[in-house]
Amino acid sequence: MSDEKDKRAPEVQGVVLTEEQKRRRRARSVAIASVLGFLVILFYVVTIVKMGPAVLNRPL
Repeated sequence: MSDEKDKRAPEVQGVVLTEEQKRRRRARSVAIASVLGFLVILFYVVTIVKMGPAVLNRPL
């Protein structure tokens, strides 16, 4: 049974980020989310403007 324990691979921790790297990653995520949100709003506004005011004058 002790032979099985010796053959196991050591546990891998993976990548451990420093506090600075975590802060930068969060800042990038916030920037990307802000740009994406701005583009969504921009496309929405452009679509409404291209339809024109006549879109509101429709029979109900």
